[in-house]
Amino acid sequence: MLAAGQDNALLRFSLANAYVKQSELEKALEHFRCAVQLDSRYSAAWKGYGKALTEAGRTTEALHVYEKGIAAAQEKGDIQAAKEMTVFLKRLEKSGQ
Repeated sequence: MLAAGQDNALLRFSLANAYVKQSELEKALEHFRCAVQLDSRYSAAWKGYGKALTEAGRTTEALHVYEKGIAAAQEKGDIQAAKEMTVFLKRLEKSGQ
């Protein structure tokens, strides 16, 4: 679909999740990054992006992504996603990583 020029946030989010399942985190991160660039209010993509960064050991980046994701989710009215990302953010902060 990408080769056919059908790029969109949902496609990128789906590709990112597929790469996460295959433990190909760098490829997943590239697609999560594109997903949130295409739709900055895509809270599920922000959440997945933060999780993948955490899994890759890129904690500082994950903290920043969760902060942006929480703001995006709140702006969109996606209260559940904002709460989940807040929990993940606090866990990272507490772990002192």
